[in-house]
Amino acid sequence: MKELIFATNNRHKIQEVSALLEGVVNIRSLEEMGLAGDIPETADTLQGNALQKATWVWERTGKPCFADDTGLEVDALDGAPGVYSARYAGEHCTFDDNVNKLLNALEGKTNRRADFRTVICLIENGEHRFFEGRVDGQILTERYGKEGFGYDPIFMPDRFAVSFAEMPLDVKNRISHRGRAVAKLVEYLKK
Repeated sequence: MKELIFATNNRHKIQEVSALLEGVVNIRSLEEMGLAGDIPETADTLQGNALQKATWVWERTGKPCFADDTGLEVDALDGAPGVYSARYAGEHCTFDDNVNKLLNALEGKTNRRADFRTVICLIENGEHRFFEGRVDGQILTERYGKEGFGYDPIFMPDRFAVSFAEMPLDVKNRISHRGRAVAKLVEYLKK
């Protein structure tokens, strides 16, 4: 079975994506590959960051790899935090810091529409391809659920009455932005 290096140190992402790619490819983590340190994310688009991260791994290993970048885009905040979602509350912030800042920014706002977008960049033989997934929903006024990570406790996807953090992983993976992007990657890898 083909192996792909996943350009992330985020164990939650590795768990989610590994479940989606089971039986299709073997995922190798950066840690398994002996790659340490922070991968640069200095682009101003999700696509740019995904390419930057995948290129970082490709240049160090020469092996097939992929990276993703995800952004939460909130209508009332003109698309923020967007590409800065992971560090919305500052460079070394926690998930809770980001959620708190977002909830404070939306206090008193009635428009709570938002979307999550994920862009994956796959590099094989030095060539790259992109796969994108998106899910629409709204930002809740408080946290619900203990599963997932990041903004999951305050994001409720359309046609559901629970947050991502209240869903079993298999349900979330079927409908989430990352799940949809990975499904496109799987479709490509199976060809």
